[in-house]
Amino acid sequence: MTTSALGPLAGRRCHHPLNSLHATHYFAPELGRELGALGITHPRAVNFAARAAALGPVGAGAVTAAFFNYKHDLVARHVPAVWSVADPADVLAARLRAVDATLRRLLGEEAVTSAEMAEAAGLALRAAEACGRGARPLYSAHADLPVPGEPHLAYWHAATLLREHRGDGHLAVLMSAGLDGLEATVTHTSTGRGMTPKWVRATRGWSEEEWNAAAGRLRERGLLDDEGELTERGVALREDVERETDRVDLAPYEHLGAEGVARLTGLASAFARAAAAAGAFPADLVGKR
Repeated sequence: MTTSALGPLAGRRCHHPLNSLHATHYFAPELGRELGALGITHPRAVNFAARAAALGPVGAGAVTAAFFNYKHDLVARHVPAVWSVADPADVLAARLRAVDATLRRLLGEEAVTSAEMAEAAGLALRAAEACGRGARPLYSAHADLPVPGEPHLAYWHAATLLREHRGDGHLAVLMSAGLDGLEATVTHTSTGRGMTPKWVRATRGWSEEEWNAAAGRLRERGLLDDEGELTERGVALREDVERETDRVDLAPYEHLGAEGVARLTGLASAFARAAAAAGAFPADLVGKR
C-alpha cells in the first residue's frame, strides 16, 4: 500500500476518533472508583497511575519525560509514592475494569457486543502490528500488555496502542520544533483544538504565571500575537508539526491499507460520537479560553 493511496491525512483522521474513545476513561467516575478501591484517591495520582502503570514502578523523572506537558513538581508529589499504595499490575487490572464499565455505560450493551465492535477491534489490532517500538516508551510499554479477550476491550487496547504510538512520535516532533511541554500546550490551545488553559493548569500543574511566561517566550519567537492568537508563523509551525507527526506515524495505517483505514475511521467515528453524546467529556474541556 503506497502513501498516496491512503491520502495525506488518512492516518490523522483515523487517529482522532480512536484517541477520543481511548481518552473517555480519564474523565469517567469508574476509573476513580476502581483505583480508589486500591487506595489511590487523589485525581492526579489516579491519572498518573493509570497511564504510567504499563511502565512499571518507575520514578517521577520517567513519568515527566513520557508525559511531556506535566510540571515535574506535580508528578513528583505522587510518583513514585503511588506504587507504595498499589502495585502497577493491580492498577492495570483496575484500569481495565474501569474501561469495561465506562464503555458499557457510554455506548450501551448493544454496541459493546456488536459485530461492528468486533470488526473495529480486528482492524485496529491489525494496524497496530506495524507500530515501532524505537524511542516510543509509552507505546512500547503498552505493547507488552496482553490483548483483552472481549472485543470492546480489545478495541480500546488497540486504540491505546495507536494513540500512544502517535503520541510518542509527536513529542519527538515537538522537541525538534523547539517547543517545551508547556509551550506546546499553549500553541495547541491557541488553535482552539486543545484543552482550555483552565483545564491545563488544573491537571498539568502549571500556574497562571508560568502559562503567561510561556506565552511571552512564544511571542518573542513571533508565534503568538499580543492577544494570544497564533500568528501566521505560529500557524505554519503547528501545521508543520502535525504533518511531521503524520509522517512518523504512517506505518500502522499503511499496513492496514486505504480500505481498512477508511472502514476503521468510520467505525471509530461512530463510537466516538456516541460516547461524546453520552457525556463522556466535560463541556468546557476544549477551547481557547
